[in-house]
Amino acid sequence: MDFESGIFSFGGTQAALPDSAEMRQCAAASDKTRVAMIGTYPPRQCGVATFTCDTVEQTQAFHPEIDFQVYALANPSDGCEYPDDVHVLPAQEPTAYRAAAEAINDSGADAVWIQHEYGIFGGPDGEMVCDFVDRLAPPLILTLHTVLPDPSERQRAILEHLLSRASRVMVMSRHGRALLCADYGAPGDMVEVIEHGAPDRPFGGTAGAKAALGLEDRPVAMTFGLIGPGKGLEHVIDALPGILVHHPDFIYRIVGATHPNLVARDGESYREMLIARAQALGVDHAIQWENRYLDTEVLLDRLSACDIFVTPYPNMQQSTSGTLSYAVALGKAVIATPYIHARELLADDVGMLVAPNSATALAEAIITLLDDPDALSAMQKRAWERGRETIWPRYADAATGLIRSAAVDPSERAPLTVVPSLEGVFAMSDATGMLQHAIGTVPDRRHGYCLDDNVRALMLMNVAEGIEAGERARRATCYASFVQHAWNPDERAFRNFMRFDREWCEDTGSEDSNGRTLWTLGQTMELSRDPDLRAWARQCYDTALPHLRKLASPRARAFVMLGTAARLRREPDHDLSREVLAEGAEFLSFRLSETRGAHWPWFENRLGYDNPRLSQALIEAGTILDEAGWRQDGLETARWLASIQTSANGLFRPVGSNSLGRDREILPFDQQPLEAQAAIEAARAAFIVDGDPAWIAHARAAWRWFFGANDRGVVLADLATGRCRDGVNPRGRNENCGAESILALHLARHSMLALDADNAGDSAGELRGRHQQPGFRVPANPVSDI
Repeated sequence: MDFESGIFSFGGTQAALPDSAEMRQCAAASDKTRVAMIGTYPPRQCGVATFTCDTVEQTQAFHPEIDFQVYALANPSDGCEYPDDVHVLPAQEPTAYRAAAEAINDSGADAVWIQHEYGIFGGPDGEMVCDFVDRLAPPLILTLHTVLPDPSERQRAILEHLLSRASRVMVMSRHGRALLCADYGAPGDMVEVIEHGAPDRPFGGTAGAKAALGLEDRPVAMTFGLIGPGKGLEHVIDALPGILVHHPDFIYRIVGATHPNLVARDGESYREMLIARAQALGVDHAIQWENRYLDTEVLLDRLSACDIFVTPYPNMQQSTSGTLSYAVALGKAVIATPYIHARELLADDVGMLVAPNSATALAEAIITLLDDPDALSAMQKRAWERGRETIWPRYADAATGLIRSAAVDPSERAPLTVVPSLEGVFAMSDATGMLQHAIGTVPDRRHGYCLDDNVRALMLMNVAEGIEAGERARRATCYASFVQHAWNPDERAFRNFMRFDREWCEDTGSEDSNGRTLWTLGQTMELSRDPDLRAWARQCYDTALPHLRKLASPRARAFVMLGTAARLRREPDHDLSREVLAEGAEFLSFRLSETRGAHWPWFENRLGYDNPRLSQALIEAGTILDEAGWRQDGLETARWLASIQTSANGLFRPVGSNSLGRDREILPFDQQPLEAQAAIEAARAAFIVDGDPAWIAHARAAWRWFFGANDRGVVLADLATGRCRDGVNPRGRNENCGAESILALHLARHSMLALDADNAGDSAGELRGRHQQPGFRVPANPVSDI
């Protein structure tokens, strides 16, 4: 890592087209589940750091199939030297989070596990964690060390954002789970209670441990952990005069260093106040201080040497205490104030609960136990037995189960030989056209229709299998009629959005919708089986093209180019189409020359939707017009895009819609079916040009994405109904089945079949010749099965 800039030095962007088969083979060679662990980490002294380290070490000890890569949150003021195998993540550096997310995504991690506490991430309330999780592609596991019942507005927003990105959430108390579900809206099936882990030692051994410290035959109480005002130790000191009256040889041991943050701010003022208080009360002889941060084994020896563990926290919302878990597991009689963790762990007489901020209550409880050795021993035994539920083997089992429930096992089979039903398409259609959106699988009439989906539906009718000729003609005519009605002769452009009552919402639709319509008209001329529909498409095309040839949007221009390319494959001598195709190619090449860089060979400073279409349009233009430079630019940009849309383990990872509007930033979610379709069709165009089998691997990865080979392992496609879910989000899948997604599935399958047919060609030259033949389409009975 470059400590001057605070960013990781994990290398540059990979520009070569990944070989998905090789990647999958490499991933399969290791049977380990790889987890990126994010949190504070030793030698930093804090409870979260200890917990993170314990989780990593104990899980790997009992489940060696889990492999952790640690990213330690660090501040320059810590002065910590971390082990070589730990990545240091500067907590206050926004660029460090971005570099870490990129490194994690590129590492092939199966899951990311974040230890969350408001004070350990950068920014107010640690808000930098939000941008960090937005960039993570693997499933996200959260351990919430604090769940606030009355958060500030920003604290609530941070936690709700984390929950929206998480696949699984771990809390250490039932109260925390209930609060998350009731107050923060977390889905109950996502939140799991796993109690804080603890070491496993045989019951007893107190006498020997006392002897090692020279405390034979003395009653010993103890508090350990990082010292600070939130521990309530002054109340135990105030209780000592009363205890010593009954048990004059009683000793209270305070073991642990002052919290580093407190030392940096206030020095040792809190400890000094406690010492002065003990001296004023005349009880300083009954207190032993061990002012240092202890290694675990030494700490356990010290804990073994006490009879009673005292945890007098004044904050009743304390939901987790590692010291409490350790004390119970080692079989200590515990006296605690009734904070959340104590109420749950000490239930059923495992320990004693006393009123907070009360020296009298503490004194009475300690005296009661010391006066009755049998009761003291019985409580210690109950605590030890309760601790068997939280010892490291049990905790490691639970942690491994949590990881496995979050990590995905992507599908490898996505059948092409099964013809998907068109039921899903037709269920979204009526006499007007195809509706835009659905709630679940039910069409949502509130959003009406759009031209974009109806032209896609017409494209599908031109190539779909398994449909009777009369039905095909009826459906195609309906979608074509929508296109025809969308043309506004006054504006010389197509409208896009229509309400359910058939009233247009606008006079002119977006440039992209206009460009896509021109593309569809060209595709209809090229591939429709109906000569009358081809004639209609030609007439509409000739009317619209002169007005759509100079669109400003790069995607809209690419769509127009794809339409002209389709017509030229049918009518190679159509001069206006050749002119417009050449103009578009020059436009995209100029855009590319303006924005390309060593690690950003792209047409714009940002990635949007349907990204592969720009490369595809240049490839097709260069092929049809025999311009090698355009072909090369198209191939170069397509390769780069394919590389950034392929995960380290070979999964297709489309640029997420959350990337929209972000300059040169790529976020993994939400992932849309439209991108998978576009990737397949651009890969086909590239394969026709250079014959590189890596394009077939990339297209197959994009096709498998529909069937579970994605970052969440969720199946989107239902071939029995022909429906497709609306995408992959951080929690899983979007359950809605809108028109765009359904059509993307069907059109993607057709393009995969076409790529199979292309692959049967003898050479790239033959493929180029076939691709330029009018009316080229896929054989009716493909045999490939991916």
